[in-house]
Amino acid sequence: MTKATHLVALLQTHIDGDDEQFLTVAMQAAANEARQGHGKLAQQLREMVDTARAKPKVSATRKTVPLVQPRGELANLVAARYVDTRLSSMVLPPELRDRLARVILEQRQAYRLREHGLQPRRKLLLIGPPGAGKTMTAAALAGELKLPLFSVLLDGLLTKFMGETASKLRTVFSAMAATRGVYFFDEFDAIGARRSERNDVGEIRRVLNSFLQFLEEDESEGLIVAATNHPELLDPALFRRFDDVIEYALPNAEVAHAILMARLATFDTVGVNWVRATQDAEGLSQADLSRIADEAAKHALLSGRDGVGTDDIVAAIVERRAAARR
Repeated sequence: MTKATHLVALLQTHIDGDDEQFLTVAMQAAANEARQGHGKLAQQLREMVDTARAKPKVSATRKTVPLVQPRGELANLVAARYVDTRLSSMVLPPELRDRLARVILEQRQAYRLREHGLQPRRKLLLIGPPGAGKTMTAAALAGELKLPLFSVLLDGLLTKFMGETASKLRTVFSAMAATRGVYFFDEFDAIGARRSERNDVGEIRRVLNSFLQFLEEDESEGLIVAATNHPELLDPALFRRFDDVIEYALPNAEVAHAILMARLATFDTVGVNWVRATQDAEGLSQADLSRIADEAAKHALLSGRDGVGTDDIVAAIVERRAAARR
C-alpha cells in the first residue's frame, strides 16, 4: 500500500474503533517504510506498535462515535441514543446470525473493500412477523459498531400536507451525511407502500418516489435499516435499492428453547420439561418468549422458590396467549 492508502486505512480503523486492525495497518506501514530504506522510522513504528499491544485494553465506551443530539426540525424526526445491545445477546438461527455478522464485518473492514472499489453492505431491509427481533437487530448493529442509533419518528415524518413529508425525508437523509450512525425506519410499509394501490393518494406516491431517490443517491457512511411486518405491501422497486433483504421468522423449537434458557440463566431450570414447554410455545415470537420467561421467573420468586418449573413456564405461556387474543 502507498503512504496515502495507509493513512486512509489508519483513519478508518480508528473511526471503527478496531484497535487490533489499526495496529496491523501500522505494522504494514512500518514494513513499507523499511522497503523504501527508512529503517530508523520503520523500527520506531514497530516499537510503538509493540508498546501499544502491551498496554491494557481501553474501555470500549471511549471508542464510540460522539452522539450529537438532533436539534431544530430534526429533533421531531429522529430519536438518538446509544445502546449496549450486542449480536451475542440475541438468540438467532445460525444462517441469520451469519448474515448479520457479515454486515458487521464489512462495516468494520470497509476501508479494505473501498481500496478495491467495493462498498460494504449498509442499506438493509428487515422483513418478518412482529416480535421476531428486527428492532433489536438495529440496536445490535449500532452496539457492535459503536454508533448512535437514530430511530426515525413516523409521527413526525408523515404529514397530510402536500410536499412536506418529502421535505422532512430530505432532512433525515441530510443528517445521515452529516452524522454517521444506524438510521432505523420501523413500520417501513407506511412509507414504502405500493404505488399501484387503488386506495393510494398522490402524496404517498410522491413520498415513496422521494425515498427511492434519496436512497439511491445516498453515499453516507452510516447504516440505513428499514423494518416491516408486511413485506407484501412494499413497492417492488424498493427491494432493488437495498443491499440486503433479511427475512425473520418465528422461533422454532430449538431457538425457543435457547431463548427461554438464556432468559432464565440465573435460575435453576433442571426440572423443566423443555419438550412440553417449547411445544406449548409454538408460534410465539422472540419478544413473547422473553416476556414468558420473565413472568415465569417472577412467579417462582414470589412463591418463595429459586428454581423455575414447567408449570411456571406453561402458566406464563397461557397468560401470554390470552393477552394476545384481547
